Amino acid sequence: MKPTLLILAAGIGSRYGGVKQMDEIGPSGESIIDYSVFDAIRAGFGKVVFVLNPKIEKDFKAIYEQRLSGKIETAYVLQELHNIPVDVSFSSERVRPWGTGHAVLAAKEVINTPFAVINADDFYGRQAFEVLGDFLSQLNNDETRYAMVGYQLKNTLSESGSVSRGICSTKEGLLTDVVERTKIYRTDSQIVYEENGQVIPIAGDSLVSMNFWGFTPKYFAQSETWFVEFIRENARQLKAEFYIPYVVNKLITQGDANVRVLGSHDRWFGVTYKEDKAVTIARVRQMVREGSYPKSLWDRAKLG
Repeated sequence: MKPTLLILAAGIGSRYGGVKQMDEIGPSGESIIDYSVFDAIRAGFGKVVFVLNPKIEKDFKAIYEQRLSGKIETAYVLQELHNIPVDVSFSSERVRPWGTGHAVLAAKEVINTPFAVINADDFYGRQAFEVLGDFLSQLNNDETRYAMVGYQLKNTLSESGSVSRGICSTKEGLLTDVVERTKIYRTDSQIVYEENGQVIPIAGDSLVSMNFWGFTPKYFAQSETWFVEFIRENARQLKAEFYIPYVVNKLITQGDANVRVLGSHDRWFGVTYKEDKAVTIARVRQMVREGSYPKSLWDRAKLG
């Protein structure tokens, strides 16, 4: 069976200052999402599911329903605060959804194959989709062999400000731990992160997660179990978020899944900040000149 691509596109982009999911960065008006879907189709994916914020649903679908028609099967789901298991409750003062782990669960009713998860605003590269697509195509729906595409930290930084990254530990090719580090940036001489008021050096070749995961439908039930516990523990917290690495760490620790780390030689880039857009446009134009992508991405004759 062909794997599914799940794109987390519900973020509003507070640091970016706008709805970056639909920002044009390609020579024919393409967004980063277009390149991700294009790479996924070339890698053998058969369906794409978008998780959206209700505030952008109408504008988003106005673009992508027409653009992707006839290219790949599509589905759209909403990440909403109150879309949670019925037997838990939380503070009535909370207004924001529950994070990336919650976003994945929003798609559980429309995914019935092994699937990849990506961020809408990250450019992962063709090879990453190929290696993960190949891995997923060999899985059955009830397996608990999962995967993550890893990148070197030094290749994932923004020149416009600090970033947050999941720092990964591995053993014999399997993920053993993901620790979220915030405020990571490059100084004149090294890469550092800040924690509890301290500035701590970190190796540039550290393996990081860019939220490019591979799961089977079995993951939904596993994740929902931990989501219920998370809400109960954080019911009064107004900003606590249920991240994918939180679930992955729990599954690894409990021995309920293993996660294969797949490498990619492609350079990641994205638009964390508004200032990143010019760099992203330049890199995409360079790849078009080199022949990695057609100038007009959805020219039917160019696909494949």
